Order: sequence, then structure tokens, then C-alpha cells
Amino acid sequence: MADDLSVPDAAPVLELLNAFRKSKVMFAASKLGVFDALEAAGSKVPELATKLNANPDALERLLNACVLLGLLKKHGGHFSNTPAATAYLTAASPRRMLGYSNYSDAVLWKLWDHLDDAVREGKHRWTQEYGWDGPIFSHFFKTPESKREFLMGMHGFGVISSPVVVNAVDLSPFHTLVDLGGATGHLTIAACRRWPQLSGVVLDLPEAIPLAAEIVGATEVAPRIRTVGGDFFADDLPKGDLYAVGRILHDWTVEKIERLLAKVFAALPSGGGLLIAEKLLNDDKIGPEWAVLQSLNMLVCTEGKERTLGEYAALLEAAGFTNVVGVRTGAPCDAMLARKP
Repeated sequence: MADDLSVPDAAPVLELLNAFRKSKVMFAASKLGVFDALEAAGSKVPELATKLNANPDALERLLNACVLLGLLKKHGGHFSNTPAATAYLTAASPRRMLGYSNYSDAVLWKLWDHLDDAVREGKHRWTQEYGWDGPIFSHFFKTPESKREFLMGMHGFGVISSPVVVNAVDLSPFHTLVDLGGATGHLTIAACRRWPQLSGVVLDLPEAIPLAAEIVGATEVAPRIRTVGGDFFADDLPKGDLYAVGRILHDWTVEKIERLLAKVFAALPSGGGLLIAEKLLNDDKIGPEWAVLQSLNMLVCTEGKERTLGEYAALLEAAGFTNVVGVRTGAPCDAMLARKP
């Protein structure tokens, strides 16, 4: 009996042995079209198996797992989507993360398979897995539709975080927000909704601009926002007194971050600001969970990593910024604001 009491709890190990299976349940259900089929009409297994060209017994196991994971509801033998599945995993939802879910399954899954090598060498795994020097997205997104779905997947993250980020710090002193790498414009839209004195500019690569213009154009703040194609490393920055970088700095090496911060600092007028949306590591770097795991994701697929507030403040202050404020939001991104004296 004493020996039994001395045995360590196996729960952490058992949970991690199971963890990848949970992700794959969601990925497989998305790939098979389960959530779209159920959104059109809830269904029992035989009808759904016919619709999806799937084995009924195997499909029932997958559906039951989705119920367990909170993605589906089950009443008798009848399955339907939960609100989370409808919002984030169906093709018709404006909040969908389906493109990013599919990208995680098809691309990131393979890069994570080489995490041990990434730790040994301290660099991304694009060359090892795909034979390329970096994430050449044109290889994955061969059609405008596939690229659009990936961007909409990232948009799904953005519409969760951006309203919280722009509410976490005081943006009332500013008049023109320039969102660098602004993707679909979710941060600029949220900022203009929250701060009525703001106008905005969404700057991103030319291929991202049509979707940004479409999404911005469908909002009530569209008259206050314009979209501009360009490369924030290579091109002159549009004029503004507040620049923003959301999920941008964590992609890059310190040298590239320093170069971008210096460029932003030079473009800002005195008293101007820089808004940063990133997930902050705790000071001890062992939390929160999303930031710790995202830092490893950055290892396998970018040049960057996640940082603590102190590490970001050091980079900002070295570039000349002062009054660095950081706010933990509880959302997928936290907020930082720094000023040019």
C-alpha cells in the first residue's frame, strides 16, 4: 500500500499522450466537412455518412469525440454544431478560423514533427520539411480562394483579440492610426469603433489588400479607413501619429525588430505612439500556456519568438520610445503602448 501511495500521479503524461489526438479530431472533422454539413441541417449518422462519403461506424466515433470536445451536441442519435463550431469552423461564418485550422493540419503539423531538430539547431524547419528557406506561402495558396481562407482564418483570431486590445490602452490622444501588416483590418476597425476621433490606414502586402478593402468596406467605420498595399520593411510608411503592429514583432529576429522600430520611430511625430498586440510571456516564461506554446511554434516556422513585457520594453527603449505600458488582456493578444518623446 505504501508503495502505491509513492507512485507519482501519471495524469500529466497521460493527458499529453492524448493531446495530439484531440487536435486531430478537429482537423479531421473540418477536412471532412462535418461542421458545414451539420450547419446546413443537423443529421443522424447514416444520412451524414452518405453525405460525406464516410464509413458510418468510423464517422460515429469521430462525431462522438467532437461531442466530448465541445464541438458538437448530441440528442439521441442526432448531431448538431455547438455555437463555437458554427462561429469558428463553418465556411459561411465571418468569424471562421477554418483556413488556419486547415493550415495547422496540413503545414504546421509537419513542421512540429521536427521540433526536436529545431531545438538542437535553433531554427525553423521549412528547409528540412519542404526544401525551402522560409514560408513561401504561394506554394500552399495556389488559388485566390485558398489564400483568402487562410487570411480569414487569421481574421478569426483578430476579431477575438482586437476589440479587447484597443480598449486596454488609452488611444484618445491620437488621430491617425497606421496598422502595419494589418491583414484584414480587424485592429483598425476595432480601434475606429472604440475611438471616434481616429482615422485609420491598413498597410499590408498588395495581395492581402483586396480582402482588407472588402472587410473594411462592409463596416460602418469604412469612411474613416483606407487600405494601402506595401512592404513595411521596404517602402515608406504612410503618415500617422499612431502606428500599430499586431502579431508582427514575434515573427522576426532582434535585428529586424530593431530595424522596424527605428523606422517607425523616425516616421512618428513627437508625442506619437506605437501600439503592439502580442501575447506576453510571464516574467518567468512558464506561462501563460498560449504564449509558451506559441513561442515554440515561432521556433519551428519563423525567425522569432514570444517575449516578456520587460524584453519588449528593452527593445522599445533602445529605439528611443518611452512610457512603455503593457496590459494583459486575457485574449489571444495582449496590449502594449509606447510613446515617442
